[in-house]
Amino acid sequence: MTHADVSPAQSASPAPGGDDAAALIAAGGAHLGIELGSTRIKAALVDGAGAVLATGSHAWENELVGETWTYSLDAVWAGIRDCYADLAREVRAQHGTELTTLGGLGISAMMHGYLALDADGEQLAEFRTWRNTFTTEAAALLSETLAQNIPLRWSISHLLHAVQQGEEHVERLDFLTTLAGYVHWKLTGRKVLGVGDASGMFPIGASGDAFDTELLERTSALDPIAAMPWSLPDLLPEVLVAGQDAGHLTAEGAALLDPTGTLQPGAITAPPEGDAGTGMVATQAVEPRTGNVSAGTSAFAMVVLEGPLSGPREEIDLVTTPSGHPVAMIHTNNCTTDLDAWLGLFSQFAELIGAPQSAEDLYGTLFSAGADGDADAGGVLTYNYVSGEHQTGVASGRPLLVREQSARFTLENFMRAQLYGAFGALAVGMDALLKDEGVRLDVMYAHGGIFRTRGVAQQVLADALGVPVALGESAGEGGAWGMALLAAHTARTAAADGSGATAAGGAQSLSAYLDEVVFAGQDITTRSPDAAGREGHTTWLDAYRDGLPLARRAGDLLG
Repeated sequence: MTHADVSPAQSASPAPGGDDAAALIAAGGAHLGIELGSTRIKAALVDGAGAVLATGSHAWENELVGETWTYSLDAVWAGIRDCYADLAREVRAQHGTELTTLGGLGISAMMHGYLALDADGEQLAEFRTWRNTFTTEAAALLSETLAQNIPLRWSISHLLHAVQQGEEHVERLDFLTTLAGYVHWKLTGRKVLGVGDASGMFPIGASGDAFDTELLERTSALDPIAAMPWSLPDLLPEVLVAGQDAGHLTAEGAALLDPTGTLQPGAITAPPEGDAGTGMVATQAVEPRTGNVSAGTSAFAMVVLEGPLSGPREEIDLVTTPSGHPVAMIHTNNCTTDLDAWLGLFSQFAELIGAPQSAEDLYGTLFSAGADGDADAGGVLTYNYVSGEHQTGVASGRPLLVREQSARFTLENFMRAQLYGAFGALAVGMDALLKDEGVRLDVMYAHGGIFRTRGVAQQVLADALGVPVALGESAGEGGAWGMALLAAHTARTAAADGSGATAAGGAQSLSAYLDEVVFAGQDITTRSPDAAGREGHTTWLDAYRDGLPLARRAGDLLG
């Protein structure tokens, strides 16, 4: 796992320093992106070229309430305020100024799920995240009715499930949205959604800028939906594409972000997006034959398509870029959670023997050990299913470590198996896209914390997918940075038009803005598949597939 090509490509411009940065912030020229991820809420403040001026964060966790994975809305707002306060402190510390006005603002969050509100804007049911997989019957009926794969986690699957179950709240529904759409609405008063996030609620039409009207009609005609007192199209937010004006930060919204009253209203806002869309922006993967992998609690791969697929497939979701171009998504519910748990155990051991390790050193040491493991991980298998994994047909999460008596069970092979396992379900889905469908992919960009140890997880992923994997200087900034870029793009588009509306001409497209302004000059490290690594991973993945029946039974046996 040593093959690496380093080629100049594209990167965020150097941040303005000292007085320049302070003056820019004080003049309201900085743009803010906030992303509500699965384990952290992150904020990034950037200049117009995407250089990072300050960041903030807040750690949080989902809760399993009854049978539902959720976050409370109280936790949402407490987390956002704490994240913003952390950002404002960094602005003061680094630049000696207060953050009082913004040039642009954007909100992103984990995609999909179900957030239902009544006519007074009151929450009707617990927020149901992408992690819930109890919508099997509803998703199957929708997939059959619409003749395309409708995933379990999509908002429309959750809605139909709630209706089918006769949940008391469904007749009082007035507005259905995602977490990003909800936060954006509270900050601006606008019930809108970026097309990328909207594509995880309901299929987008061929125009790439609105829900598919024919499929809305088919869904509305289903008996359970037709019996409801509301119209399905009226429940859904308005769809916008990257660069469009999604409203302005209100006084009430500014107070929600910053209860101190320092932040003033008025900033133009970008269409709220999902974490898949911000990942594409953060890695410049918005043109056909490019793709990106976002790895965290869950993992998803996005490949921008040149043309249609052969037909619907359960493994593949059809979504869009923030500009509305068609994208094939391979989504897995599990990625780094089980890996993090194992490394937490090693951290405890290090403390017990009086040699505590920083997280950076611990991960670096153990990931490097994995790089030295056998290419097939010595016959060691891991199934990292903390929650159910739809991609491989595992209904209930039970993490497993599996090996035969003859397996070469070393630390190196254990760690290699952990890294393979983090991307195991993703590799299964990508086989369907790249091999079965023959989709062409020139390069896969990657971002997420698992890639911080230089080259290791990046090479694992290249060997797993059989395509070059690129990692840029800005990859660690993640979705909050991608959302800040979308906010900056919206502000630039409005300025080009001169009226606050999207420019018909003169403004750069999102792709051109990223290529010509944000990423101009960045060094990108690219790792190509290694022949031995590719062969070893193929052997490992075959064994992984063979062991899936055990993973499927584990939930029943251990439940």
